Amino acid sequence: MKSMLPSVGFEVEDLILEDWGWSVRLRHDPFPLWIGCGSYPEYEDGFLCFIEPSKPYVRKWLKRIPTQQAVERLGDAVERILRGSKGVRGLRWWTEAEVQQR
Repeated sequence: MKSMLPSVGFEVEDLILEDWGWSVRLRHDPFPLWIGCGSYPEYEDGFLCFIEPSKPYVRKWLKRIPTQQAVERLGDAVERILRGSKGVRGLRWWTEAEVQQR
């Protein structure tokens, strides 16, 4: 995915190994934007990915900055990349209610 993100308009700034998986940091001046991806133990070959920020607004210098447009654009790009990749199956987005239940 790292090599494919620039082709859909997202420059990868850094790839960081975390204790839960990988963090793909993107160059995005208005606010930090990144993708997290880790193993999903409920499935033998499953992965769980998420986009941050997950809130509709972030604060920077006392300003409220909307995030929804950038996050949706990134989500659409990630979905296009994954759907076009061999071996990816069962792709789905969780609802906010499902996320809150976890």
